[in-house]
Amino acid sequence: MASKKIIKAIIIGPPGSGKGTISSWIARDFAMLHLSSGDILRSQMGHGSGAGATARLAISRGELVPDDVITKLILEELHQTRDMSFLLDGFPRTVAQTTALTSAHDISTVLHLGVPFEVIRERIENRWVHLPSGRVYHTIFNPPRLTGFDDETGEPLIQREDDKPHSVCARLETYEAQTELVLEYFRQQGLLHTFVGTESKVIYKDLKAHLETLV
Repeated sequence: MASKKIIKAIIIGPPGSGKGTISSWIARDFAMLHLSSGDILRSQMGHGSGAGATARLAISRGELVPDDVITKLILEELHQTRDMSFLLDGFPRTVAQTTALTSAHDISTVLHLGVPFEVIRERIENRWVHLPSGRVYHTIFNPPRLTGFDDETGEPLIQREDDKPHSVCARLETYEAQTELVLEYFRQQGLLHTFVGTESKVIYKDLKAHLETLV
């Protein structure tokens, strides 16, 4: 369903919450441009813009890209899409970024995926991968025929470092610390809408109904 009016939406959710899948459904059903902060950063660095060059230099040094540089890159990208509906993913992550964004754009809604952390841990920690092919297995929902080995080649599966229990816990803690103040900001603005669930299809049903009220 194409949107009848411009919607400027933000989607926020922890790693493993199904955010990528749900974002693709939103883009499909509402003809919205899905803007990932990571994709924008890579694109701007490739263009060699002033801010992009600064970001590239910071990354080459193993440093964090300065907050004001990230904000400048994102706002420049959004300026090019000012007459289009968009779904912003991965930005803002700080209160400074949030205030800069809301000063430049009238945000329509903030979609917060409230997937319980214990569900996310189960999803990620039981995930194993056959690196050469990219095939992904899950020890509970999609196990290989022979534990620890790829169905097609018989080669061993590995667990990515980010999927190991200690890494998953660290990532979720970092997410929670980063987003707490941002979520509170949008809550006070009356823009925050939280969709709680354990399955992406169930969450999307309620989320879609909310977006349909905005078109």
